[in-house]
Amino acid sequence: MVASMSDHVPNRIAGLILAGGEGKRWGGPKAFAKLDDGRTFLEACAATLIGAGASPVVATLPPGTEDTQVDGLEPIALPETGMDMFGSLVTGLSHLIEHPDWRTVAILPVDHPLVSPSAVTALANTTARAAIPSYKGKHGHPVCVARSVIEKILRGELAGPTLREVLRTVDAIDVPVDDAGVITNCNTPEELARFERSSEKG
Repeated sequence: MVASMSDHVPNRIAGLILAGGEGKRWGGPKAFAKLDDGRTFLEACAATLIGAGASPVVATLPPGTEDTQVDGLEPIALPETGMDMFGSLVTGLSHLIEHPDWRTVAILPVDHPLVSPSAVTALANTTARAAIPSYKGKHGHPVCVARSVIEKILRGELAGPTLREVLRTVDAIDVPVDDAGVITNCNTPEELARFERSSEKG
């Protein structure tokens, strides 16, 4: 049985949602695209991380975003448009590192709004410096990264240029999970609709 967050040090997980993209294929930022249940991608991602016990939870958002109306979420507006994913990552981590109580951070791109809290819990409960979920042999998101690695990123000792490169450097482990949401990249409305149709059949 996977241990719950309450079995460990309070606030041992932090959460970071990467949601700063323009979302051109959605006609606007993907953070505010909606699932069939009416929730935005941002609301769904926040619920997943909070449901796994993450605190604090922050989201990097497009410049000018002031209020997300999502309980338990701290919005961080990016300083400029067109920032790459690693730049957005560093912006969010620079905010989170000011909070002393977490030991690992779950990093969730906003286009993966269908991940379950149990998948995050499984990743966070490893002792590895970094953990990547896999479903039926395919890697997905979120990834969990230890605070010690985050500190090195922020000092420029692990400069990417992508998170994938960082994960290779620190020998990230694979964690099999029974959750198709980790590999469901809702990059376009068509991809979301395809997943929802397959879920109905299942």
